[in-house]
Amino acid sequence: MDGQVPGAREKEPQARAQEPPQDAGGSAFILPLEEIRAGMLADVGGKAANLGELSAAGLPVPPGFCLTTAAYRHSLASAGMEGVFAAMEAEVSGADPTGAHATGGPEPAASGGAPTGATPVRDGSPTGPEPAASGGAPTGATPVRDGSPTGPDPARLNSLAARARSLVLEAGIPPEVAKEVQAAYVALGTDVPVAVRSSATAEDLAFASFAGQQDTFLNVVGVDSVLDAVSKCWASLWTDRAVSYRSTNGIDHSTVSLAVVVQEMVQSATAGVMFTANPVTGRRREAVIDASPGLGEAVVSGAVNPDQYVVDMQGGRILKRALGDRHVEIRSVAGGGTERVEQGVSEVPPEPCLSDVQIKELAALGQRVEEHYDAPQDTEWAIDQEGKLWLTQARPITTLYPQTTRKPDIPGEHAFLNFSLAQGLTRPLTPMGLAGIRLIASCVAGKARFAVTHPRSGPSPYYEAGQRIFFDVTSVLRSRVGRLIVPRVFDIMEARSAALIRGLGDDPRFAVTNRTPFKLIRHVGPVAAAYRVPETIFRALFRPAAAMRRVDRLDQGLQESLAAPETATSRQRLQRVEEILGQRIFATVPQVLPLPAVGFAMLALVRKLLGPDVSYDELQTVIRGLPNNVTTEMDLELWNLASKIRQDPEAKEFFASRTAAELTNAYKNGMLPPRSQSGLDRFLAAYGHRAVAEIDLGMPRWSEDPTHILGVVANYLRLEPGVGDPARQFEDAARAAEEHVSRLVARARAKSPVHAGIVRAALDRTRRFAGMRELPKYNLVLGLAAAREQLVLVGEDLAEAGLLDDALDIFFLDFNDVEIALAGTGLQHVVAERREAYRLELRRRHIPRVLLSDGTEPEAAGALVTAPGAPGSLTGSPASAGIVTAPVRVIMDPVGAHLEPGEILVAPSTDPGWTPLFLTAGGLVMEMGGPNSHGAVVAREYGIPTVVGVPDATVKLTTGQTITVDGAAGTIIPAGG
Repeated sequence: MDGQVPGAREKEPQARAQEPPQDAGGSAFILPLEEIRAGMLADVGGKAANLGELSAAGLPVPPGFCLTTAAYRHSLASAGMEGVFAAMEAEVSGADPTGAHATGGPEPAASGGAPTGATPVRDGSPTGPEPAASGGAPTGATPVRDGSPTGPDPARLNSLAARARSLVLEAGIPPEVAKEVQAAYVALGTDVPVAVRSSATAEDLAFASFAGQQDTFLNVVGVDSVLDAVSKCWASLWTDRAVSYRSTNGIDHSTVSLAVVVQEMVQSATAGVMFTANPVTGRRREAVIDASPGLGEAVVSGAVNPDQYVVDMQGGRILKRALGDRHVEIRSVAGGGTERVEQGVSEVPPEPCLSDVQIKELAALGQRVEEHYDAPQDTEWAIDQEGKLWLTQARPITTLYPQTTRKPDIPGEHAFLNFSLAQGLTRPLTPMGLAGIRLIASCVAGKARFAVTHPRSGPSPYYEAGQRIFFDVTSVLRSRVGRLIVPRVFDIMEARSAALIRGLGDDPRFAVTNRTPFKLIRHVGPVAAAYRVPETIFRALFRPAAAMRRVDRLDQGLQESLAAPETATSRQRLQRVEEILGQRIFATVPQVLPLPAVGFAMLALVRKLLGPDVSYDELQTVIRGLPNNVTTEMDLELWNLASKIRQDPEAKEFFASRTAAELTNAYKNGMLPPRSQSGLDRFLAAYGHRAVAEIDLGMPRWSEDPTHILGVVANYLRLEPGVGDPARQFEDAARAAEEHVSRLVARARAKSPVHAGIVRAALDRTRRFAGMRELPKYNLVLGLAAAREQLVLVGEDLAEAGLLDDALDIFFLDFNDVEIALAGTGLQHVVAERREAYRLELRRRHIPRVLLSDGTEPEAAGALVTAPGAPGSLTGSPASAGIVTAPVRVIMDPVGAHLEPGEILVAPSTDPGWTPLFLTAGGLVMEMGGPNSHGAVVAREYGIPTVVGVPDATVKLTTGQTITVDGAAGTIIPAGG
């Protein structure tokens, strides 16, 4: 489905009423594994559902049975868990529970202690929990304060978890349940050693594996020990780690239940885990096998450095063999339980614990499992003393980035560049947001005379993965001219993407096949001719004032063309949206973009003319305080609004005593103090079409929801008067730039009067035009805002007709869906599925810059190597010269964020919606971006030392940490580093 995460998990099943055992010809408490299927998640939990499905598919799964969630609920029907549920829900939501302070009672061990003859282990592979969300939904996000969600109190949650464990252990196992467990266990044989394994209903899901959150007990012997292990498994649903993990992943604690799997124990000679896709590089069809002698728990728990084997599953070739240290082995003990055996260090290198035949047999098994589920799997396996291979678990690999939603028509390897990141956007786009970009991309491709069969589907190079925009750059890599031009463009937009593109040039799969520029000219020429680009460049060079007047006329014409019709049907409004996106808004780009291109080209010309007589830092000074930058003008206007409010004591107090949400409500009701109300009216009249993540049609504009803007104004008012006045800083930067232009002209005059004249004219064009780099996107966003306005009206009509629940649900449809709805079909179920998929994708933190068609992420695979620096230092691309040492403030979402004056803002990326925060920043570090990305341009104009393109900066740097940012060297050095 368009815009949905491939393989996205379904919603967690709702809790059922406490029910007595049922006798309808079978047990409500016990199910044999072979009778279990994947659709029985609510009854048997994730682990048992997977094992039953694997068993039914004829895969080698050890025999056993499952104690269902009905047994768990029946046994705890009178345990008093309701108070704990209410308290946990209140803690997670931030509410104060009424009469739900159920935290008393003793603190049992995390799993309540091991049953007789059994050893508790954390069940699951060492894949860690998914990170918390980095942003909210487009129709009302939860504010992120100081860069992280407010979240529940860990100590309080741990106390509630302890209470829940205590209640479970006290409840015990009712006789009727114990009787059925005994019968099922005896049916396996006399005192058969078994593994007793937790199987939660919120477990082994497509987006979060929940691996290691509940306990497993190995080599359990005897029915009493089995019953004891079952009770401890139930209690482990409420370990601190399980409760915290569910809270992080947004799972309602009252909806989860636990089943328990009891399987014959594989007395393994060798065991381990196998991923059917490389979890580090993302490469599909490449099995990664970790193996160690003894039980697999040594590998799963990380107790041993295992052997590792990498296999090409398609060709059956063993690509890598790396032997482990064999210092630890976990073995079964006769009579029950396990032991940890420490191995001495041997001078003789160990032999591989798997033969080539066994490695290939494992890879073939992994391929069967993956083909069954049609998705890469994280599996656990064991080879017994007789050499038989057993499969003991399979779950989705939750950390892989999704592949593109469609495959290229041309066979072979393809490389996809993440255009979302190039636009400073880490979050996913809504389905309608993606649909809008597809129309714009189709318009661009059509103007360049590429064949576009279905504009709503996008042009052939357009792809989507993980609800983000990608473009196929294979033809660029195979073109000599493309290799020359495109990386240089990305040096400006997103520097690390440029390095990755250059790195792929060494890959023989992307060897140059097109050595002439004719194909490029055939496509670029028509656009340049249609929009008179050469004339625009000539005018910029020789008649700059006329060039500026023409831009003003273009802006006025665009706004007139976007004017909304007073009356129209929903179908006419939909057609209007497609006209705006598919025809109108691109036209301003080739008519305006040549001007800032000339400005930066002239700066490069000056550097070439003056050579060693001019430094990089000096040229940076020239492009500070640039005029004609619409984003800078917006930020200064917002600061000016705050300054006027500061001068009104009543208004200042009004802002200081209310939250941003309360201020928004007051503004919408016309209840702000008069100067504030009228000032915000003027600001939104000029800039209300802007938003955070504004290229997404699904994101509300500031004119719809000014909460972010009012929060920024309130933060400005918290500053001491006179602290870091950006208007004065901007004026000082502009004055310093003009003075430096004069000095550079004087240096050029020392060469010759001609040099002086050229440098003076070139720097005039730089100062005049470089700031217009933001204008094409500004105009694009004007068009998107006009389109969104029309779509909201269509959504209102659909909601009124009962075809959508809410008008804003339209942004979780695309144009084809809207036509279906307008024909009278309700699409509430489609919206619900896509909202859930979008919510899940919002939580993704790792976003690849480049993705190959086999799933490989070149950056993770080592295609880009960062030069070593000082211990703990980070490197990126220099973007704004200067050195600052200050505390860090990591902010993942600007909405509701607060930045103290002088703090160094560390962000995944920034777009114009972030830039109001720059006014109080002492420095800027971004994971994405290039020297001329949006954030870098504005930061330079404010004189903020800035480094961009720093991998994982928001993870490696922490709020409060003191660092030194060197914007000229592109380095970040921690204090003491």
